[in-house]
Amino acid sequence: MTTTGRRRLGEPPHPAQLDPAERMPLEELRALQLDRLRWSLRHAYENVPHYRQAFDAAGVHPDDCRELADLAHFPTTSKADLRDNYPFGMFAVPREQVRRVHASSGTTGRPTVVGYTEGDLATWATVMARSIRAAGGRPGDVLHNAYGYGLFTGGLGAHYGAEALGCTVVPVSGGMTPRQVQLITDFRPRVVMVTPSYMLTVVDEFERQGIDPRSTSLEIGIFGAEPWTEQMRREMEERLDIQAVDIYGLSEVMGPGVAQECVETKDGLHVWEDHFYPEVVDPLTGEVLPEGEQGELVLTSLTKEAMPVVRYRTRDLTRLLPGTARPGMRRIEKITGRSDDMIILRGVNLFPTQVEEIVLRTPGLSPHFALELTTRGRLDHLTCRIEARPDTPPDRRDPAAAEVAQAVKDTVGTSIDVVVVDPESLPRSVGKLKRLHDLRERPATGDPA
Repeated sequence: MTTTGRRRLGEPPHPAQLDPAERMPLEELRALQLDRLRWSLRHAYENVPHYRQAFDAAGVHPDDCRELADLAHFPTTSKADLRDNYPFGMFAVPREQVRRVHASSGTTGRPTVVGYTEGDLATWATVMARSIRAAGGRPGDVLHNAYGYGLFTGGLGAHYGAEALGCTVVPVSGGMTPRQVQLITDFRPRVVMVTPSYMLTVVDEFERQGIDPRSTSLEIGIFGAEPWTEQMRREMEERLDIQAVDIYGLSEVMGPGVAQECVETKDGLHVWEDHFYPEVVDPLTGEVLPEGEQGELVLTSLTKEAMPVVRYRTRDLTRLLPGTARPGMRRIEKITGRSDDMIILRGVNLFPTQVEEIVLRTPGLSPHFALELTTRGRLDHLTCRIEARPDTPPDRRDPAAAEVAQAVKDTVGTSIDVVVVDPESLPRSVGKLKRLHDLRERPATGDPA
């Protein structure tokens, strides 16, 4: 199928296929949000000791929330709060009513644990089904699910949402890349759900096996769990001949399905505001910012039973924008950076996605790159290692590296080293990608020997 035939602008679903909340007039939606917000605040205050203490310390009570703007007076919740209450201290129902738990990897300390009642799992499946439909998926589609299963929320969240929509789910999970290629070839799915970095690994495997990735049955890719850029979207759509759309979520709030990009516009992610209330705040002061200003996304759950979250600080940087494909639901701009992913290099703020944009527009370079942060003397130093594309001549590598280094200097305002390495020489991701490797020397601790 030609690019024009398959990658034309996506068709919106018929209005009758949408959930009632997706068609709700704005005034009605805001009234529903306020009613649900007041319930959620009371539920958290009455059943979670952490929230009772935090509300009391801030001098607020759930009855003080008389309009949506009053939420700004309530304290925020951080990942540290969840870790401090490990494992089940943030649950608002008896543990016996919790039907499932998920958790983060805990690589930087205690994992964050989240729980779901039977009602929560039904809500999650509903918003995920809504997300897949907004991305272009339809009942009866075969959906290849390569998100990781287990404690990570991605795999099971996508799985139950796809089944709720009426899809045929292939629960592959991540890894075993040659098998991913075989199953896509044999089962002929229309939709794939996976992290964007791992999808690139799968595309490389297609090409290694001599299969044109554009010849597959895939028409829609729903990519999430890590920041990715518009340049990455173009890379996916050109190499796979698909519609590449973004999905957003985080386990602390629900999992995937908090917000979704609609295939007919691909202009940011509509937040499913009947279940999640978004704010954007100044990352330093916590002050709520007007619509359209960039800051840190803060989310409050409106319907979660097992583990309500009040003003959870996501660390994701974005803007709130008016709805388009779903006019009543506000959008968040595509998230390409997190406040905790930011590298401060000689006084200049740099995000890995800024480097990704430059790499992907430089001829001869693949999307596979890694950043290494080291110390030279008293200064931090950043080295970017990028794989050449297989057809890049050896004498093109040094000029390509120089182009990237100069572009970073011109657009970001700091100097980095760039090294172009052989194809397939950098580690591949099978889940969430780790772009930055911090190899800086740390000061010795304890008494000297």
